[in-house]
Amino acid sequence: MTVYNFSAGPATLPKPVLEQARDELLDYQGSGMSVLEMSHRSPEFDNIIKDAEGLLRELMAIPANYKVMFLQGGASLQFTMVPLNLAQGKKAYYLVGGSWGKKAYNEAVKLSKTIPFEPILLASSEDTVYDHIPDFDPASIDKDAAYVHITTNNTIEGTSIYDLPDTNGVPIVADMSSNILAARYNVEDFALIYAGAQKNIGPAGVTVVIVREDFLNDQPQLSAMLDYRIQAEAGSLYNTPPAYSIYISKLVFEWVKNTIGGVDQMAEINREKSGLLYDFIEQSDFYTSPVKNVKDRSVTNIPFVTPSKELDAEFVAQADKLGFKNIKGHRSVGGMRASLYNAFPKQGVLDLLDFMKKFEAQHK
Repeated sequence: MTVYNFSAGPATLPKPVLEQARDELLDYQGSGMSVLEMSHRSPEFDNIIKDAEGLLRELMAIPANYKVMFLQGGASLQFTMVPLNLAQGKKAYYLVGGSWGKKAYNEAVKLSKTIPFEPILLASSEDTVYDHIPDFDPASIDKDAAYVHITTNNTIEGTSIYDLPDTNGVPIVADMSSNILAARYNVEDFALIYAGAQKNIGPAGVTVVIVREDFLNDQPQLSAMLDYRIQAEAGSLYNTPPAYSIYISKLVFEWVKNTIGGVDQMAEINREKSGLLYDFIEQSDFYTSPVKNVKDRSVTNIPFVTPSKELDAEFVAQADKLGFKNIKGHRSVGGMRASLYNAFPKQGVLDLLDFMKKFEAQHK
C-alpha cells in the first residue's frame, strides 16, 4: 500500500533527499563522521551552513543587503523576537487572517505589558472563522509604525496572501512558514521574513529568518539568544545550531534547484496539484471548501468538508486505512485538510481524487 502523508507539518520530504541523508548518515563525504555528531565549528559543517545560505539566497533571489539566519525555537518564538527587536517605542500592526496570525498578535500583546510598544489589531476575519483575508484601510496605519505583520499562508484555514497589501509605506514582516519556496515572493517587498522549516524546507528544529540589514535592532536585547543582530553577526553560530536540520534543509534546497528547476517551477507544480483538487471540489455538490474567496485559496493547504460531521469522520477513517495519512482537518475547523507541500507528489492528489469520487458515490 502506498502511503501519502498529508500532514500540515512536520511534512513529507523529497524521497531523493531522504535517500541521500540515509547514504551519508554514518559517513558524511568521507569525513568519517555523521552530521549528527559533527562539530558545528568544523570545516565540514561550515561548508554545509554556507552552502545552505547560498542556495536559499539563489532560490529566493535574496539581495546582498539582507541577512539570512538559521535559528531555533520555531516560528512561534519569532512572535516574540520580532516585536522585541523591532518595535520598542513604536506601534506594530497585525493583520490577522488565521489562527497563527492571532497567536502572533496575542504574543505581542503579552510582551507589550513589559516592553514599551503598542501592538494594534489592523483587521481580523475571526468572526467568520477566518474564511477570508480581511481588508483594511491603509490610511489607518501610522506611517511611523515599526511594521505591519502578515501571515502569507494560513495553514489551518487554507487561505493565502499573494498580492501584498498597501501598508501606507510601513515595512512588512511576514510569517511565511507554510508557503516559503512554494510560491514566488519578492524578498525586497519585506523588511523581515521568517519561516519554520518543517513544511517546505526540512525537518522541525530550524527556523529561517531573512532580515534587511538596516532593519536590525540597534539596542541589545534582554537575551543574546533573542537578539537578531548578535545572531546575524555570528552567522547563526552564536551557540550550537540545529545542525542536522540545516543539513537536510541544504539537501532540500539542492533538490528544488537541481531537480525541480527553482521556485518558479515549484510554484507552477503546486498550482497544478492544488488546482486538481479545487476543480474537483468546485464541480461536486457533495464536497465544499470553507474558503470564501477564490483569490485567497492556498496552494499548500486545502481544507474541505462533506455534508456532515459524521461523514467527515467516516471519510477520515476510510482514507487512513487506504494510506491517506494525516488528512483530518485541524480541530478548530474540522473536516479534512490536504496539505500539498513542495515534496508532496501529484500522484497522491490523483489517487485522493479517485477515493473522493468513490466515497461520494457511496454516500451521496
